[in-house]
Formats: sequence, C-alpha cells, structure tokens
Amino acid sequence: MTDKMTLRVLANHARAAAENMAHTLHRTAHSAFVKETQDFTVMLMDRRGDTFAVPMELGATWYPGLTYRRALDMVGDYRPGDVAFTNDPYSGHVATHAPDTHLWKPVFAGDEIVAWTGGHIHNTDMGGAVPASLSRSLTEVHQEGIRFPPLKLVKEGVFDETLLRIMETNVRKPGLNIGDIKALVGALNTGERKVHAMLRRFGKRGLVDGIAMLMDQAEQEARAILRGIPDGEYVFADYADEDSDVGNPCRLHLRLRITGDEAVLDFSGSDPQLGSSLNVPTGGDPRHTVLLVGVYYVLYTLNPRILLNTGLTRPFTCITPEGTVLNPVAPAAVGMRSLTCARLRSVIFGAFAQAVPDRMPAAPAGNNCIVNVMTRDERQQKTVIAAVNPVVGGGGGMPHRDGTNGSGADAAYLKNTPIEITETEVPVEFLSYGLARDTGGAGRWRGGLATDMTFRVFSPDTRITARNRDRSRFRPWGILGGRAAGLACMELNPGSEAAQDLGSRDTVVMQPGDSLRIRSAGGGGRGCPYTRPVEAVARDVACGYVSQAAAARDYGVVFRDDEVDQAATEALRHGHVSSGAQFDFGPEREAYESCWTDAAYERLCDLLLGLPVHWRFFAKTEIFSRMDGRSGVAGVEAALAEMCERFPGLSDLVAASGTERGAA
Repeated sequence: MTDKMTLRVLANHARAAAENMAHTLHRTAHSAFVKETQDFTVMLMDRRGDTFAVPMELGATWYPGLTYRRALDMVGDYRPGDVAFTNDPYSGHVATHAPDTHLWKPVFAGDEIVAWTGGHIHNTDMGGAVPASLSRSLTEVHQEGIRFPPLKLVKEGVFDETLLRIMETNVRKPGLNIGDIKALVGALNTGERKVHAMLRRFGKRGLVDGIAMLMDQAEQEARAILRGIPDGEYVFADYADEDSDVGNPCRLHLRLRITGDEAVLDFSGSDPQLGSSLNVPTGGDPRHTVLLVGVYYVLYTLNPRILLNTGLTRPFTCITPEGTVLNPVAPAAVGMRSLTCARLRSVIFGAFAQAVPDRMPAAPAGNNCIVNVMTRDERQQKTVIAAVNPVVGGGGGMPHRDGTNGSGADAAYLKNTPIEITETEVPVEFLSYGLARDTGGAGRWRGGLATDMTFRVFSPDTRITARNRDRSRFRPWGILGGRAAGLACMELNPGSEAAQDLGSRDTVVMQPGDSLRIRSAGGGGRGCPYTRPVEAVARDVACGYVSQAAAARDYGVVFRDDEVDQAATEALRHGHVSSGAQFDFGPEREAYESCWTDAAYERLCDLLLGLPVHWRFFAKTEIFSRMDGRSGVAGVEAALAEMCERFPGLSDLVAASGTERGAA
C-alpha cells in the first residue's frame, strides 16, 4: 500500500473503528467513573501489540503509544473468541496501577492473528487498604488491591467464572467492576468487527502493510517536529508537594537533549524509589507510554494533524535508573502514579518551553483530583462507593489565548458529572461547584481558573479518598513574564469554628453534617500582565474571574464604582517594566530552592543512587530531617555526616558506594 490517498482512507477507517469501540463502552458501562468521567481507553493494535489507532472524542488521552507486547507474550495459545486481561503493574508493564484493568483480544484472518483490540477501564475499587484502593500513604503494592497477572478472562467466547468469583470476593463493589469489564469486552468485539470490515476492504496484506506504514508516517511526522526545534540541552525540574506522609517534596528532574530528529529524556536527577504510592512502574522501558504522555501533548500542540500511534515514540529515548521514582522495583506501591505523571508532564512542558518558548503555554494546574466517597445510603439501606467529580484545575496561558477555565489541558479528558446525577447515586449534597476567582496566573494571556467544589455528607464514618491531591505547596508556573497560579486546597467544614486545613492529605473520615471543600490549582499566566488589554481585564472582573483588588495588584487596572478609572490605570501602568523572566515559580518554590539548590539536589541524588534500593528513601528522609538551618551542598554533606554517625551500617554503604564510583 503506497498510495497516500489509500493510506489516509485506512487511517480514517482505523480512527472510526476506535471511536466506535469507545462509544460502545461509554454507552454500556456501569460505573459513573467510566460512563461519566470517562477514565477508560480503547485502541487497535498491530499483530505485535503496538497501538495504531485511538479515539479522540471519548476517553483518556494517555495511550496512543502504548504497547502490549510484553503482556501478550505472557499468555499463550490464543484462539478466536479469547480475551486476556491484567491489572498487575509489574506483569508486562501494561497496567500501571491495580484499578486499571486492561483487556486485549486477538483478531484472526484464517489461522493468523493480524491485529488486536484492547483497552482499559478504571475500576472504582479493587479492594485493598482503602476504599477506591488508592492513597499516597500506602507503602507496598499488596495494599492496593487484588492483582491479576496476564490471564485469559474469556476462552473462545466463554467467561472464566472462577476469575470473576475471585474478583467478586475481593473488591468492594463487584457489580460495578464486572459490569464495566463486560462493557469493555463488548467494545473489543466492536473493534474486532471493524477490523474484519477493513480486511474485506483492504485485504490481509494491504491491512498489515498499511498499518506498518501508518506507524512509519507518525514517526516521520514526529521527527519533522524535532528537526524544527533547535538542537541543545534543556534542563527543568518540578516538585510534587509530598513524597509520603512524612511530607518532603518529591522532585522530578529532566535533562532533555535534542539532536537533529532524535531526543533523549534523561530523568536521572529525579528522586529515588519512594516509600509511598507515588512511584511510576515503567519497568525501565525507554519508550513507556506514561513517560511520554507529555511528549504527545507537545507534538500535538506543534502539529495538530499528527497521526497518533506508537510510531510517535520511536525518536525518543527515556533514561530512568532502576530503583528511582520513575522505575521502581517491586513491591513498591504505585497506586498514586497519576499524581507523579501529572508532575512528569509539567517537567516535559517546562523543558520544551525553553526550546520553543514562542509556541508553548504556561503550566496547567497539574492536580486532577479524583474524589471517591464510601458511605451508607440510608434511602436504600446499602453501602455506596462511587466517584464524585474530578476537581481539575485550569490550563496554562497559551501563545494566542487564555488558559481554559476548570479543564486543564493535559487533564481535560476527565469529564465532570452533573451534580443531579451524583446526588441521585450518592447520598451527598453539593453546597457549591464552580470556578474559583483569582486563581488563574496573571499574564497577557491569563491562566485558567481553578475548580472549587464543596459537598456535605449525612452518614457516620463516611470515607473520602481524594487522589492526586497536590499543588498545595508549589504553584503551577507562569512563563515569559506571566505569574504563577493560585494554590490548591482541601478544607474540612469550611467557614465553621471547626474548620481544618487538610493540606495535601488525600483521605479523610467525615461524620453526619460535615462538609468538605476541595479546590484545584489554577493555570499559570503567559506574558507580562500589564500588557493585557484593559478591556480584557474589565471583562474578567465583570465575569467574576478576577477581583477588583487583583486587577489593580496584578494587572495595573484600577476600578472606581465598578468602572475602570482610566487615569489611575494609566498612571499605575506607566513605566512598568516586565521582569522578562523565563519562568515564575512563586515565592514558595523560590524559598525552598534557596536551601535545596540544584547542586545540593545533584549531590543528594548521586549519594542515593549509590545505595541499595531499600536504603534510598530512608536516607533521603533522614537527610531532609537534618537540613534545618542548613543549605546547599555543604548542608547535605553535614547532614550526611550526622546520619552516618547515627547509622554505622549506612556509613559502610556510603563508603563502598564512593569507592565503586571512583573506580568507575
């Protein structure tokens, strides 16, 4: 198949097939988290298990470069009608936390497998230590629910009832899980029918060769984008608020090297494997899809017509040393990997923003908080566990427009559920749900506003998990003179005498009458705020996006009696000079990095990578605890000396590590 027109027709057929799969799943799913929030994926794969088509209208947008290869090989003797599945993050590295249940089905032409249909649904609960299975506080994967290695779930069209019974016994709401899984099987069957239709149109050889050419075309388009970016090395770091319940920041560090039409993403300066569930299980795959999600967004931003398939990943190589947060060793907990992945995307955006600053936006909110409620429904006398609404922040200011309010760029695929539906399915009362004023970073192009949600519960010991709680300490950054955005928050019983700021906690137990407020971060601003047209600021004030006080403070626009005071505004704006800074990280990060300089963190990472994996997080925590009143490399060395004196066994390991590195 060499005809470009025919190849485009095939691409359109494949995309339409994936869209049909997504609509099948969306219409037949049982849980609100799949049918409303749309945390699911479907895809078509070539016979090796590489994705060649994904939907664009429905579902998550993380997986155009996903490969099922390693998982496929762990199940043998595929026959027509078989469906295999797994949710184990350490078996084949397809699933990346236990609630994500991946299924795949072979498509046969005669006796030969010519393609696969596949996808995942995020199960509301897979058992484990907490409702919804996910919390930053968990320390090993065994606490995060039941796991299934790659197995046949359906054998020649018949479900394995033993596997279903095992799942029923171990999860909190088995009807939702199994209903969603069967809906996904229906989507795979839809995909299979569509592939057979393509076989009839293009023939077996035409289809197989055409799929390979689509992969090659995506690769060529990605390489063309890289060739348009200046060669060089671009370094960026960002932080999650807390690496565990201990509460030290988690740092992700990227050294992006672009040479011609290839790029290396070196994450060696990132934190060690953590003693919490923020680890990202990639198995060291240099092109693992979760490492490259931020890259997909960049490529699509720079070329919105680019083909989305595994060919995009070929020009990129990721370096993730074993035993670090982006390549943990089992049984490290991984359930909250989505929080770390959000920060990972911010790091990638920041690196590319240095390479092509005229074409990249400011930081999105980067804290897509998923709220789950486990409570007693007195109306129906049953226990309910369900997702409420994702609390997603704003998008960063763009080169040509403001950031999107309440739907932050890389998390925009998470749809909100109408509160009437939620209140019908879950015994909660929404007190407020909307956009939060003054939370978008100020700029020529304002950052998108945060989402603010408050609800009340009515049953004793209602348990809330709010995964991906972050950005309560480090703000989404502004760019090219734009300002950092507003911080996120979570507050129990806001406005009352018993109000309690919960910081970045992601679990809370509530009692009848208690209310919970969750606010996301906003998006960063882009460009000097004083160059924003006065009429645009006035419109923001009229819409309730920006207060009059913030208009004067951040934009130099003064109001008198709800009207712009032109004379005062001109006087305030006159002579204002933009800082011209590449990034504005906000005062919190600036204060933090006055102690934890780049050189200090480089020394820390060098030390930690030389230790056995099971010592690394302990050593990091101990050094942080000894940094009060200290800073820089000298502070790290002083803390290390104290620690080695306190723990003689560690002293021997540090000495041995230094000897080995010196010999190397």
